[in-house]
Amino acid sequence: MDKQEFKPSLSLIDASMIVAGSMIGSGIFIVSADIVRQVGSAGWLIAIWLITGVLTLAAALSYGELSAMYPKAGGQYVYLKESWNKLVGFLYGWSLFTVIQTGTIAAVGVAFAKFAGYFFPIFEMSEANLITQIGIFKIYNAQLLSIGIIVFLTWVNSRGVEGGKMIQTFFTVAKLAALLGLIVLGLSMGFNADVWQANWQNAWSMKHLMEGNIYEKVTGIAALGFIAAAMVGSVFSSDAWNNITFIAGEVKNPQRNIGLSLFIGTGIVTLLYILTNIMYLGVLPLNDIANAANDRVGVAAAEKIFGTSGTYIIAALIMVSTFGCINGMILSGARVYYTMAKDKLFFSQVDQLNKKQVPSIALWIQCIWTSVLCLSGKYGDLLDYVVFAVLIFYILTMLGIFKLRVTQPDLPRSYKAFGYPFLPALYIVLATILCVALLIYKPNYTWPGLIIVLAGIPVYYLIPKSKEA
Repeated sequence: MDKQEFKPSLSLIDASMIVAGSMIGSGIFIVSADIVRQVGSAGWLIAIWLITGVLTLAAALSYGELSAMYPKAGGQYVYLKESWNKLVGFLYGWSLFTVIQTGTIAAVGVAFAKFAGYFFPIFEMSEANLITQIGIFKIYNAQLLSIGIIVFLTWVNSRGVEGGKMIQTFFTVAKLAALLGLIVLGLSMGFNADVWQANWQNAWSMKHLMEGNIYEKVTGIAALGFIAAAMVGSVFSSDAWNNITFIAGEVKNPQRNIGLSLFIGTGIVTLLYILTNIMYLGVLPLNDIANAANDRVGVAAAEKIFGTSGTYIIAALIMVSTFGCINGMILSGARVYYTMAKDKLFFSQVDQLNKKQVPSIALWIQCIWTSVLCLSGKYGDLLDYVVFAVLIFYILTMLGIFKLRVTQPDLPRSYKAFGYPFLPALYIVLATILCVALLIYKPNYTWPGLIIVLAGIPVYYLIPKSKEA
């Protein structure tokens, strides 16, 4: 194997497309249904997306400082290792490999296949398309299609960064244009003034949807629990923005372009997400959003705008969106495992680059585990479980900015965290409140994720022993 260094070949536009493309999957077309069920009003629906956007932008603007200090592959893993210690960095990398990155790729891959079922019924998740059942696991054609897409994109990215870059830019531009077009057409062709007015009556009266399609008013401290539950979907729909930091070693002028790409990418996506939900409120009654079939709010809105053909239009848009998202996450995730292997914290063979200067072994190991998660069908549960841990790692990374200002004051910082110390502190406060609310009101989203993370501790202490032996 050729152990050359990474070749910087990604421009600011390429990096921005990776940020935006990795963020936009299928979530924006689905999770608003659950948000409305949790908070039950137009004002709070938009507020949830605004709060999520503020969190995302605050973190992205702050990460620019860290990327300027450590402009190399690994991103958040490196930041956590440098600001805290190797164990904290490893636990993040462990969680990324076991659940966060691979589970998200699996979930988005299966979403691609499910929407392909609109065009090719063989990929519908129905008993007619059940291939086999192994114990409690059922294997459908859709899962095999998702694995095929993941294998194909892994192969493309193993042939060099250029192929992955071209796919990412093309599909990200396509889905940004299509999503913007959906918003414009929805607000012009599908807008219903009566629906809009009805949705905004009592816009700030929080209500929770109970069984029997009955809304129960929420008041007092209980509202915090429902806000936290509602934000689980919006946070994951806005996640993966930090993936560009994983491949910093391949970005031209990373000290400047990583921070700028984070701002550009997250800013564009945040704006589009809010506008999309405004469009939903102009097209669909709140109750229709909450009760959309299979939570597919985007499909319901498209049918109102375009009629029966709307189903196929939105299905095609989601397939484009998820394809680009899968590619971006495959491309970036493998760089973390490569960097961990360099630090002797992952399989030793993973610390190599192939002749195309990409970590092909890391890419294929990621592909294998992701495929297992696709077949298990448990990726959705795992992602719900780990949202609490993801926020904890983000909080630790943001705290690391403050710590490194004290412990490494002389380290060059060509870019400093925007709004420091107020913006990073705002993120830490808001994310901590969300974590505490989840811990108290939604423990099913917290303890399983912590167990997954903590399971990495014995693995960490076993790795040096195995290598010394």
